Amino acid sequence: MSSPEPQRWAVVGGGALGATLALRLARLGHRVAVFEAGDVLGGLAAPWHLDEATVGGITWDRHYHVTLLSDTRTQDMYAAAGVTDDEIRWVETKTGYYGTDHVLRSVSNAFEFLKLPGLSPLAKVRLAATILIGSRIRNGHRMERLTAERWLRRWSGSAAFETFWKPLLRAKLGDAYAQASAAFIWATIQRLYAARRTGLKKEMFGYVSGGYSRVFAAFADTLATEGVDVRLSTAVREITRVGDEFRVSCPTGDQSFDKVVVTTNAALAARLCPDLLAAERQRLQRVAYLGIVCVSLVLERPLSPYYLTYITEPATPFTAVVEMTAFIDPAAEVAGKTLVYLPKYADATDPLFQADDAEVIAAFLPFLEKMYPAFTPSQVTTARVSKVAQVFAVPTLGYSDDAPAIGTSVPGLYLAGSAHLPFSTLNVNDTLSLVEQVLALAVHSTD
Repeated sequence: MSSPEPQRWAVVGGGALGATLALRLARLGHRVAVFEAGDVLGGLAAPWHLDEATVGGITWDRHYHVTLLSDTRTQDMYAAAGVTDDEIRWVETKTGYYGTDHVLRSVSNAFEFLKLPGLSPLAKVRLAATILIGSRIRNGHRMERLTAERWLRRWSGSAAFETFWKPLLRAKLGDAYAQASAAFIWATIQRLYAARRTGLKKEMFGYVSGGYSRVFAAFADTLATEGVDVRLSTAVREITRVGDEFRVSCPTGDQSFDKVVVTTNAALAARLCPDLLAAERQRLQRVAYLGIVCVSLVLERPLSPYYLTYITEPATPFTAVVEMTAFIDPAAEVAGKTLVYLPKYADATDPLFQADDAEVIAAFLPFLEKMYPAFTPSQVTTARVSKVAQVFAVPTLGYSDDAPAIGTSVPGLYLAGSAHLPFSTLNVNDTLSLVEQVLALAVHSTD
């Protein structure tokens, strides 16, 4: 279905959501401009270009990303952007677990999981039953009535919550875990079980050769072919309604559009759009976000065989160890080096956001040495730190009933971002679900 007549569209934000929306709008016959503050497309999936002289010009993602076989929207995005199937690699991975006893163990299958120390056999059975129960719940709204802690204590018991769930919730949500509803746990379980529901025998992890740098390079070419005007390094200052048009103001000047979709975080959207009702701006400003501080390390040798190592030791300053080269082909992708991510999820008040990069790295490396006795800082070829203060909207109790709306009181102005995903763990596939919602409101209906 196409719009009755072509319109001039502005898409603010050139991440996966903004780029996909722009492409869909252009293919519906509209004239589209994308405004992206960064110097490349991609948003949170934008790449690092790591030390040409030191490591041979490695290019990879600033933050770790993975595609599941059941992530059909993500795979459709790849295809639409021009990434071919033979550029996607599917791999089985191993998972590690580092507990309060300071021992690194494999938990890559159910048998290894049952061997974990610190929980009685009954507690492990209850923990497994909790995951099964969560997989069978179809209505996420009912999960918003209870906090994650209360729901997990009910089904897993206090011992399993304190030993297993609480450290993982703290790692992913920081101190905000206490306010998070059980919808967060439900969304996590649903995503992991999605492939099994589609009849797939096992879940595989996928990546595009070249990382998201390759994806968004293909996107840039495809958008150009479709006539989309992509404006990089162009931060929008204000979006105002002037008569029947919108004026989008940025450092290079003002331009008029018929419709605008803003894909930034909620607080920024509130600042950019002064024509919103006071109640709308207040609702956007109330969204509680978590941010991420993510250290990327290029090492001379591997740390472990595990792609993802969960950490329940509370003193560890990072959320997990993501050894990307236990997943991707190191020889083909990163010049034979080892690529490791050390993410920390926290709100914007965490001191790490104010620390300089050297201080963050210095705080993280001693704990990496503790986890991996064979590791020494001398093995670090290069390190980078990415800080994004507002990444994930915390799903508080009853969040979906009070979530910001995509459509606004300003005709022709639409907002779409993680704040509009009440049942999500913040992944590309979930974010892309907003594309159809925006199009249904903005193109396939009349204002």
